[in-house]
Amino acid sequence: MESHGTSLFQKRHFGAEIIVTCVRWYLRFSLSLRDIEELMAERGLSVDHTTIWRWTQTYASEVQLRLRGQLKPKGSTWHIDETFVKIAGRWTYLFRAVDSGGQTVDFYLSETRDREAAKCFLRKALANPDNRPPHVFARDRLRSYPAAIRELQNEGKLRRSCRHRTRRYANNRIESDHRHIKWRLRAMQGARTIATATALIAGIEAVQMIRKGQVLGIRKNNLYRQAWMFGALLGVK
Repeated sequence: MESHGTSLFQKRHFGAEIIVTCVRWYLRFSLSLRDIEELMAERGLSVDHTTIWRWTQTYASEVQLRLRGQLKPKGSTWHIDETFVKIAGRWTYLFRAVDSGGQTVDFYLSETRDREAAKCFLRKALANPDNRPPHVFARDRLRSYPAAIRELQNEGKLRRSCRHRTRRYANNRIESDHRHIKWRLRAMQGARTIATATALIAGIEAVQMIRKGQVLGIRKNNLYRQAWMFGALLGVK
């Protein structure tokens, strides 16, 4: 882990602990940027809401990146699905996967819902070193998936023995899991580009993974350790 004086927080007007607290609150709770500005003012700190927004864009995806290698093993059954999210007034598609225990596998934000988008999502999840190779895909009936899966199998990226499950209610687990991400992203209303939205979602997903108890040594019901872990990933202990 990095210390406070590393390049991650250099040349910032505020201390690392303040930055990390603001970013975590914004990703975790149903708070607006101005709510956090007011909470900081109650503590005698004048932090503009636009500054908090810039911090979030900078550090949200960094937290998810630093979770790699810190996670518990995931199951080999992946529940995969896509949902709609609105970015700058336009509907986009958020591809997500969880395992049979509800642990987050990966996500991918796309402007399309076609075979290429499904393939990019699966390729990203398969390339993640924290994920085991899947044995089963529990999925909806989107026809883009079978074509994407066949191409990945032909490329040697996915084992040919991997099975599909499309029974009714087979995907309830992932559909239920979507709501936490969509609820927080909808309340933010700040992303204007796919790149910014992807960074925000990465941070929201990271917070949810910590909350689910996916991090090694961090229990699901230990809120203090969860908050500590968020800071520790950014070098703040």
